[in-house]
Amino acid sequence: MVRVTEGFDGPTPDERPTPDGRRNELGIRVDPAVEARREPRRTVISALVTHEPGVLSDVSGLFSRRQFNIESLTVGPTDDERLARITLVVEEPDPGIEQVKKQLRKLVPVRAVRELEPDAMRRELALVKVDAERPDEVVAVAEMYGAKSVDATPETATFEVTGSRQKIEAAIDAFGRFGIRELARTGTTALARGTDETASPASTVEESTNQRSSPQPADD
Repeated sequence: MVRVTEGFDGPTPDERPTPDGRRNELGIRVDPAVEARREPRRTVISALVTHEPGVLSDVSGLFSRRQFNIESLTVGPTDDERLARITLVVEEPDPGIEQVKKQLRKLVPVRAVRELEPDAMRRELALVKVDAERPDEVVAVAEMYGAKSVDATPETATFEVTGSRQKIEAAIDAFGRFGIRELARTGTTALARGTDETASPASTVEESTNQRSSPQPADD
């Protein structure tokens, strides 16, 4: 077989560069950097919601259907009695985090959603009940982590510890040497620093209530 190359400039087929990456089902070449698996990261998402029954059920049902990796969820009232704040700690790759925010915004009671900056004020509370056979040493550990005594008997001592997640875990490890009988943690709550608003509602509560009769977009 004779290959005719006269009249054509450029390299022969064997000399042409071959792009990296595979082709998908449509024949489009996929960039390996885009196709590469993205590592999950931990972040905090704050959502303002209308303070009414069933909101937490709606949010938890959303996460159950979507199988998002939620590390903790806290909810409580705000300075506005019509609104409550839900704080989520999420550990997902970036596309998953974007989906969490997108799906939250589709829920009618949700007024505002924001991913907080890494320097946001994050706090958690833990109650730790330990054996009190060595009371002096237990008190020393409590003082080291700024823990507050909330209950004491000849057999046990219970402390309240507040602070960052890292501080809480360090305190639990330290109390562990005495034997932890029971432990309860609240999960993380958070606010943005300074004058930066954590989440601002885009409309009034009355407007949000009026929208309940309108159809909502289907989940992607």
